Amino acid sequence: MKSYGLNELREMFLRFFETKEHLRLPSFSLIPQDDASLLLINSGMAPMKPYFKGDKEPPRHRICTCQKCIRTGDIENIGKTARHGTYFEMLGNFSFGDYFKHEAIAWSWEFLTSPEWVGLDPERLYPSVYEKDDEAFNIWRDEIGIPERRITRLGKEDNFWEHGSGPCGPCSEIYFDRGEEYGCGKPDCAPGCDCDRYMEVWNNVFSQFDNDGNGNYSDLIQKNIDTGMGLERLAVVCQGVDSLFDVDTVMNITHKVSEITGAHYGDSHKTDVSLRVITDHIRASVMMISDGILPSNEGRGYVLRRLLRRAARHGKLLGVNEPFLYQVVDIVVHENECQYPELREKQAYITRVIRTEEENFA
Repeated sequence: MKSYGLNELREMFLRFFETKEHLRLPSFSLIPQDDASLLLINSGMAPMKPYFKGDKEPPRHRICTCQKCIRTGDIENIGKTARHGTYFEMLGNFSFGDYFKHEAIAWSWEFLTSPEWVGLDPERLYPSVYEKDDEAFNIWRDEIGIPERRITRLGKEDNFWEHGSGPCGPCSEIYFDRGEEYGCGKPDCAPGCDCDRYMEVWNNVFSQFDNDGNGNYSDLIQKNIDTGMGLERLAVVCQGVDSLFDVDTVMNITHKVSEITGAHYGDSHKTDVSLRVITDHIRASVMMISDGILPSNEGRGYVLRRLLRRAARHGKLLGVNEPFLYQVVDIVVHENECQYPELREKQAYITRVIRTEEENFA
């Protein structure tokens, strides 16, 4: 398996699905459009709810994207685990009333295992299905050839995807076994365990229901596919590193933070957590400001303010009492501008916003 860079993997995914007749679209803004159920875009499918529900006609019935996402529900875990991040990129292939389970499962396996693409070892990949989804189970066993003992049935909490109101449905995930050294040591450790051994790298969502937000489900007009795959998680697997903070583009940002603060990654767990928090939060902040969000005391602006001040506070824990986050903007832009060229155009503005917020906080 080749150790692909994060930017290489993003382009490879989008190119793969272009060969499957998908239209490549740029990332949507982090600010939801006409969707009061979300404060910030938190998944690849979120901006496309009207296409899934059949309310709007998509530009094509097969689409692929790499979507900027923000999730703050796990903010206290940032820096402490291998897989939690406030800002991340979600790779997705989508079908609106076109293909369904057979093609989605086959293509996910082809992309991950084919030597022409990512080339992961098939023996280290473990699919899971929703406990009541016999169709997906049979596809994995009979069409892909995975032995029954390696297909895990999981309940609604793990294998039924929904975020607020809107399209949802059962899903089939693919986990990569990172090895016993990442496990919890429990005899029943398996895909779905909370430890870091089995890392979910792909999630095929079979979107066929509409949740009204109160737990009431109705059938969608059409059956859809919503694939979500964390780009950083895939990079962790391909690069053989310990966490999403250790992948190439993210670690390059951490190196800059280390240079400014004088704190060295690997010196202690406490120092590492602070460096990771700063790295994560500055990435998120740069992307949010680029999309037009400004620090404030409510809504999206409050999320941004909280991230910047939390990062500044961790800077103080490292002994930095002067504004410094604004100095990290350039490396964030450098690592991401191949996919988001607008960052370079807005760099001076982003830097000014962050420095002003740091000075006000100080």
